[in-house]
Amino acid sequence: MKKIQAGGQDFLLARVRDRYYCTEAYCPHLGGNLSEGTLTGTILTCPLHHSQFDISDGHVLRWTDLTGSILDAAKTQRPQRPLRTYPVKIEGNAVFVKW
Repeated sequence: MKKIQAGGQDFLLARVRDRYYCTEAYCPHLGGNLSEGTLTGTILTCPLHHSQFDISDGHVLRWTDLTGSILDAAKTQRPQRPLRTYPVKIEGNAVFVKW
């Protein structure tokens, strides 16, 4: 996976086996650079607070690794939201993203 830029915007492009996925480049929790995170299958983990998303559809698996009252405060200040995903089309050696 890597951060790419198109049209003045940053995106995350990832390949899992023979399939490509594109998401927003920064974590919706606190803006961590997702290209510095880890990818296990389609599960993307943010490098900052270990938020996890499924890049196939953007749904949240874990909003943060904070716990207790700190987690409650974090959810109040930054309500959970899915990772934005974008359709990817492959034509020959070219990868196209629709945003």
